[in-house]
Amino acid sequence: MQERETYNNHNVYSLSEVAMSIHKVIERTYNRPYYIKAEILKLNYYPYSGHCYPELVEREGNTIKTEMRAIIWSANFQDINRRFVQITGEPLKENIRILCLATVQFSPKHGLALHIENIEPSYTLGEMVRNRQEVIERLKKEQVFDLNRQLPMPLLPKRVAVISVETSKGYSDFMQTLHGNEHGYKFHTELFPSILQGDKAITGITGQLQRIELRKDDFDVVVIVRGGGGDVGMSCYDDYDLTHRVATFPLPVLTGIGHSTNLTVTDMVAYARFITPTDVAFSLLEAFRRFDEGLGETMGRIVQSAQLRLSEVRQSLVHTQTVLQYQLPKVLDSHRNRLGEVAKNLVFKSKEMTMNQLFRLRSLAQDMSRGVELRMDRERQQIARLGEALPKGCRGTLQRRQRECDAVDGKLKLLSPDNVLKRGYSITLKDGKAVTAAADLRLGDRIVTRFHEGEVTSTVDVGTR
Repeated sequence: MQERETYNNHNVYSLSEVAMSIHKVIERTYNRPYYIKAEILKLNYYPYSGHCYPELVEREGNTIKTEMRAIIWSANFQDINRRFVQITGEPLKENIRILCLATVQFSPKHGLALHIENIEPSYTLGEMVRNRQEVIERLKKEQVFDLNRQLPMPLLPKRVAVISVETSKGYSDFMQTLHGNEHGYKFHTELFPSILQGDKAITGITGQLQRIELRKDDFDVVVIVRGGGGDVGMSCYDDYDLTHRVATFPLPVLTGIGHSTNLTVTDMVAYARFITPTDVAFSLLEAFRRFDEGLGETMGRIVQSAQLRLSEVRQSLVHTQTVLQYQLPKVLDSHRNRLGEVAKNLVFKSKEMTMNQLFRLRSLAQDMSRGVELRMDRERQQIARLGEALPKGCRGTLQRRQRECDAVDGKLKLLSPDNVLKRGYSITLKDGKAVTAAADLRLGDRIVTRFHEGEVTSTVDVGTR
């Protein structure tokens, strides 16, 4: 027997020995299958080999608490996935919770792994139902569950934003039904393409709803249509982000996602839900048909009312014509007699009024003549009084003005240059102009100093300060 290698008095083991020891411990300890609940973080399915290598995790809040690799061999995977689809309506995929029957195995070459023998779809279905109910309760708690259904539907929803796949039969049926209607109703449709099943449908549909909202004034309604394909991949329509986006969207959202067995949360919060895309198209056509019928009924009532009114007018005209035929001669004779009497009265009245006006004019002329004479006498007396008072007033005013002029003349004489010079003052002139400040003079300037008697001419030879 080979002696074991040591290091610092400690035995040294090879990696394979440690691995085999772990393998034996696990094989001895975990000697039967166990039911294990976990979340599939990544599926890692390889179609070529048919094997699947899921990465399983356990979360605590948003934090991954435990992570472990698993293996589903090809023979098991096909049966497990088929049964999973039959019960849940969804294939095995990432980000779902599962309850699996697995053995714990350790391979010296590949390490520790869970070998999954079976997965219980009913557990995952229960989780899906629970998550779905949580989404419904959350939307109701946020008071947005009924918002889209409370929006007003346009009277004629003719501008339609369509979220679908261009190559899908559902989209083709919708467009053919809408644009090929026998009544010739015209619609404007614009496609916003998106995947409509699986997890990618969540980001696809919400992204297109965001694009449509940026142009919400260009559309009347939004339609989400999906044709055929059964129930697989429908859980995306129970996702909180997608359902919240539909519930709070500012335009009515109509769904026709071809899902008749179970009502999705998206169907619940949408303005209206239909089974097929064709049903959605018929609902839009029905709005036009109702408007068309209402318009036709209104036009009929208008025509009927107009005809009735015309009949009444005709009867009234016939009656009026009949009355005029019998009554007109009598009326004309009566008016002729009245006109004769009026003419006689008019001649008499005009003569009487003319005489009265002549009397009034004569009286006014006499009154005016007497008034003018009285007014002229008063004016003559006033002029005589003014003639007597005017000379007296003028003399007083002239005397006051003369005294004011004498006072001003005395002041001017006192302030005259000659009188100022007599009091000992002098005036200094430069170039014939009076100098008022020393700063106005420069070295060499010629100046003239004028006194009361005589003047002196001098030159500036000292700088000014």
